[in-house]
Amino acid sequence: MYDLFIKNANIVTCNNIVLGGIAVTNGKIQDIFSNDKSVVAKEILDLDGKYIFPGFIDCHVHFNEPGYTWREDFQHGTAAAAIGGISTIIDMPMNNKPAVSNKNIFEAKHNLVKEKAFTDYGLWGALVNYNMNDLSELNEAGALAFKSFICSAGKDYTSLSFDEIEKALLILKKFNGIAGFHCEDYDIIEKLEKDKLAQGTLSAQDYLDSRPVEAELIATKNVISIAEKTGSRIHICHVSHPLVAEEIRKAKANGINVTGETCMHYLMFTGNDLIKNGMLFKCSPPLRTAESCAGLWEYICNGTLDCLCSDHSPATPEEKTEKKLGAFGAWGGLSGVQTTVQVFFDQLVNNHKLSPTIMASVLSKRPAEIFGIYGIKGDISVGFDADFTVIDPNKEWEITNESLKYLNKQSAFVGLKGKGAPVLTILRGKVIAENGNILESTTYGKLIKPHR
Repeated sequence: MYDLFIKNANIVTCNNIVLGGIAVTNGKIQDIFSNDKSVVAKEILDLDGKYIFPGFIDCHVHFNEPGYTWREDFQHGTAAAAIGGISTIIDMPMNNKPAVSNKNIFEAKHNLVKEKAFTDYGLWGALVNYNMNDLSELNEAGALAFKSFICSAGKDYTSLSFDEIEKALLILKKFNGIAGFHCEDYDIIEKLEKDKLAQGTLSAQDYLDSRPVEAELIATKNVISIAEKTGSRIHICHVSHPLVAEEIRKAKANGINVTGETCMHYLMFTGNDLIKNGMLFKCSPPLRTAESCAGLWEYICNGTLDCLCSDHSPATPEEKTEKKLGAFGAWGGLSGVQTTVQVFFDQLVNNHKLSPTIMASVLSKRPAEIFGIYGIKGDISVGFDADFTVIDPNKEWEITNESLKYLNKQSAFVGLKGKGAPVLTILRGKVIAENGNILESTTYGKLIKPHR
């Protein structure tokens, strides 16, 4: 007898959509049926034709624990993720105090958050100029990837020179590690920002002008060049423009081991939204043009951009104001872990008339493959964790401040309306969220380490 049988489900994978059923035992997928077979199970869940996807993975979030929990914490962040159809998150190492730069800090963070997570979670490790000798042990502790900056990331998290990047990539190559890069050229941004501040021109338009596409493009080209030289794996974070995506496409065609991600806000919003609506729309790289939004969709569809993530980077209302240094002083990050799935489904299926199978790729399989957890997560296949996201394609929705489960209930996505939303999130065979609610107060998430 199975523990759970999910029937009458439109099962969505990267390749097709098949009406069938899924049997679960001990938190794992045990059988998959392509017909309405009568199955004996302790619990039967009838989806009545709704879509069921492999549990979605948000590979880029900032939950800020420990150290900056007035912005977000694991309990609120993972609850929001679960309600939004995300069953696994991968948390960034900065905006932590201390940054996750060695094995001991990694393990301390895990011990701190392990009782607070509603979803499963993986952790990025830091890649900074003071932890080169710690990378191997950090990998052994379970870091899924290593995050580096080309531009300034604040006084507590150092950026790397190109020589340091080459040295780091050669270290990571020894254990097939992957480095993720925030690609904006420091020299370009520093000069433009200093000029604006000196002139006292501190508007939203000035902020946009200080971080041009060229800065992102040059940094991306340089990192790809180093990856080609070293034969190492790199991942380009939060691609904001088709020109950057095109560099990734060309690099892939030339056999360079590079992958990339974008975020829902780069597919939806523009710099004009920042100018018109204020600092809730401030992020880096910044929002671009309507043409760049449209152009990124091609690279999602052709597989150049492997992952869709939220880059959930919350702040307090006070931190999102322009009281200090105008647009330059406001916090640069958007909150989106709860809303990515529903907005993407509506845009992908209803607006662009594209197949839901793309979601199974960019939100499940490719993140799992890139971050070393495929075989545990990322597909509807026998032996995988029984993680599922169920979407009702007919469910209409509107994003409101009150509906958000974030610690700070604000987001650039508030006010959007659409159709097609997650109604069930299942983690290792257990329903953890249903119709906008966390079902139990007891957390169920656990640390996911690389599938070696």
